[in-house]
Amino acid sequence: MNKHGIVMNVKLPMKIVQKGRYFVASCPILDVYSQGETNEKAKENLKEALFLFLGSCIERGTLRQVLKDCGFEHIKPHSVPKHRHSRQKYINVPIELLSSKEINNNCHV
Repeated sequence: MNKHGIVMNVKLPMKIVQKGRYFVASCPILDVYSQGETNEKAKENLKEALFLFLGSCIERGTLRQVLKDCGFEHIKPHSVPKHRHSRQKYINVPIELLSSKEINNNCHV
């Protein structure tokens, strides 16, 4: 049985602040936090925490409801506003999904 996959890159807003000798990285919109001894380590730990959080939601079939509860809504691509001068920092989280269905079998969700 061949497995086929896709990778979705999820771009999420993030913040990093220093608290004492640690850096705290957060994605407030999903209420996910992590920390590290350096700015980069905190960011790396946040990326892993977000990957695990989103993966858990996908496995349990709750991603749509979790995103809705966090205030997200489905919009058309051309209606997404462009923020050219935003100081907002973002983190990219790649989510890989595998399917064991044959290519001929169309999946209609």
